[in-house]
Amino acid sequence: MIRAYAVPDVRAAEAVAMAALPEGALMARAAAGLAQVAADRLRAREGSRVVALVGGGDNGGDTLYAVAQLAREGALATAVLADADAVHAAGLAAAQEAGVALAGENWAQALEAADLVLDGITGIGGRAGLREPARSWVEAIGDAAYVLAVDLPSGTDPEGRLGSAECVFADETVTFGAPKPGALLPATEPATGRLTVVDIGLDLRDALPAVERLTPEDATRLWPVPDASSDKYSRGVVGIVTGSTAYPGAGVLSVLGALGAGPGMVRYLGPPSVAVFVHRQAPEAVTANGRVEAYVLGSGVDPEDPDDADQLRWSGQALASELPCVVDAGALAIVAPRSAPTVLTPHAGELARLLTRLGSGVEVARDDVLADPLGHARTAADLLGAVVLLKGSTTLVVPPSALGVPPRSQADAPAWLATAGAGDVLGGVVGTLLAAGLDPVDAASLAALVHGRAASRASGGGPVRAMDVALAIAPTIAELLRA
Repeated sequence: MIRAYAVPDVRAAEAVAMAALPEGALMARAAAGLAQVAADRLRAREGSRVVALVGGGDNGGDTLYAVAQLAREGALATAVLADADAVHAAGLAAAQEAGVALAGENWAQALEAADLVLDGITGIGGRAGLREPARSWVEAIGDAAYVLAVDLPSGTDPEGRLGSAECVFADETVTFGAPKPGALLPATEPATGRLTVVDIGLDLRDALPAVERLTPEDATRLWPVPDASSDKYSRGVVGIVTGSTAYPGAGVLSVLGALGAGPGMVRYLGPPSVAVFVHRQAPEAVTANGRVEAYVLGSGVDPEDPDDADQLRWSGQALASELPCVVDAGALAIVAPRSAPTVLTPHAGELARLLTRLGSGVEVARDDVLADPLGHARTAADLLGAVVLLKGSTTLVVPPSALGVPPRSQADAPAWLATAGAGDVLGGVVGTLLAAGLDPVDAASLAALVHGRAASRASGGGPVRAMDVALAIAPTIAELLRA
């Protein structure tokens, strides 16, 4: 599992480490790790020209010591300084001694010609957005340059809550000790690029992660695998109340998503006209009422359409039960706080409408959610006592604050997955995992991981249909379990 830690916890761990080490030793470790990664990337690109963008503070010091090491190894190194009087003095001296040139008025030409750019403008004490002259520096970086951010991309929110277009969009971020939340959260992850962690000896074992991310190894550990004593009921029965005459495909895709994840049984409890389509694709789906361990509700259901009144009534009955429920699309219009395990699966627009309904007349727009996805997902989770799976290129899984556990984020899918029906498949996978007995946080985050990897498998680098994603769920799980 990847764990990111809040800035105050990282600073506290750094202080403890520095108290036990000779002066400058922690920075030396960070700079050495950064220089090694930079040298590897430069070598892979067969380049020699390095430009370091240097701000004040320790982040700038790490950058100066690293570019000094690159110069000693033969790189043609240049430093662009925010303020020569404010940068790390010892680092600057080391860089100049190693032959690093100071750009002066020629910084734009140096950046245009660079093979590799070290972004050391701001660190974990920074904030969203860039001011001059840093904004102009970033705009001048040549298209061919490989941009390596130091600890985090300058201009991004270190806590990952707020996004900004005025920031460095790195090809790779080299972070020290542990990832910071911005590397894993949707507002800032797109700027992070590839994430590389350099171990500098921080002890964060007693700190609660700010955000977590499951890896394939976690999927292998968490996935419910039947044994010789299992039967179809012990493996879990999923009740599917999705699809409508207007959107029959939602019912089909929800069922196929659930079946791909390996339940003991799927009961499709939607309209008979939709059940016909379901049975064409999944003859094993049962359409008779009966025992259920978890429900999937609302996909393809329009709460404003009178033809969907039965679907909403059945969804309401499921929500009134003590069984776990996955709540999507139309069922979000009727969900209320409940004591049973509940996973909401909105996209940004649906979350905005849900919060508007719950907020006593305060309107929330989709853009508001996109500007602070974690904050808005947390609000919904707290209001409803539910786990919120906020769908997106980086999917958030946010539990209620009262649980005292960190949110999770998953970014396992290709951008091609932004296609109609993909969320229906995901809901079915979550339902199967809830029916198998997983807690809602594990069920939601594990489903997001498998769903994303299945999309990558089905896509093969190109467009993908939701049906193909559904059919790729089972082989993706098999591959994970073989690892």
